[in-house]
Amino acid sequence: MKPGSSHQGAGAFVSGVTLPSNTSEGWIKARTRLWEVAVTNAFGVHALVWTGGWEPEQAEFAISRTAAAGYDLIEIPALDPSAIDVDDTRARLEVHGLAATMTLGLTFATDINSEDAALVAAGRDTLTSALQVARGVGATHLGGVIFSAMDKYPGPGTAAARANSVAVIKELAQESARSGITITLEFVNRYESNLLNTVQQTLDYMDDVDEDNVVVHADVYHMNIEERGFRTPLLLAGDRLGYVHIGESNRGYLGQGTIDFEEVFGALADMNYQGPITFESFSSAVVDQHLSNTLAVWRNLWEDSMDLGTHAREFMASGMENARATAGSR
Repeated sequence: MKPGSSHQGAGAFVSGVTLPSNTSEGWIKARTRLWEVAVTNAFGVHALVWTGGWEPEQAEFAISRTAAAGYDLIEIPALDPSAIDVDDTRARLEVHGLAATMTLGLTFATDINSEDAALVAAGRDTLTSALQVARGVGATHLGGVIFSAMDKYPGPGTAAARANSVAVIKELAQESARSGITITLEFVNRYESNLLNTVQQTLDYMDDVDEDNVVVHADVYHMNIEERGFRTPLLLAGDRLGYVHIGESNRGYLGQGTIDFEEVFGALADMNYQGPITFESFSSAVVDQHLSNTLAVWRNLWEDSMDLGTHAREFMASGMENARATAGSR
């Protein structure tokens, strides 16, 4: 939601936005400071900051809170595409003036990074369904861990399994291009995939897919585990970087872990990255049974989603603004 736009509901009024009646003074001050920061990237937030499901009332809560926190887009998890009411979601996005992206992680039952033809076919069907949902809700990007299962493999991958993955993603990219949807490949740490763990591996994989609408999806949480820093791999991705996840090393509040965000934002500014920057954080305060277990979200890292979300929005906007102001000096 941009300054000057409207948000329905009785309560406090800040920069043209009507806020809930129980909105705190501190929250209002945070919003005012946030909107004073000039930004050029679209900033988003993962829906699991707000809710663990996507029933209509959950979708409304997540979308409305995303808009109230000042974000431009919401990232919707499509772990089960059939659970998403396409028309309802699209209508709610339009009411609140939000863009959407969509991500998911395949499972071992839908693993296209496999030599088992039945598993590859199941994965292809899941990705096809996710694309239909993304198209229906008006999502601009579809991605995540869509090239393999998002899980710990018992051993290294094989050339045949990788070839199957490349073939399915190529098909997906060609079909998504018909709707102008970008496919994002989120390389993750070694405990969540045996296929793509680094920028270089992702670039090599993209060369084999050879479709223009496939981009690198960099997540600094995973980079903190697998890469030798942030600047060099981000610059290596160059103009093939199309989506960025910002998350802390402990999955909690930004700035309260070990991620060098000055280096991250500095690299993005110096390379003139203009794509989406999306905040991702997980706590047992908000639970999706499958994803929470897969990502080992065993404890509460935060309780107040709105405080977390507004803090992250301002942190990212300020970080990018400061980095842009000093571009070329690093």
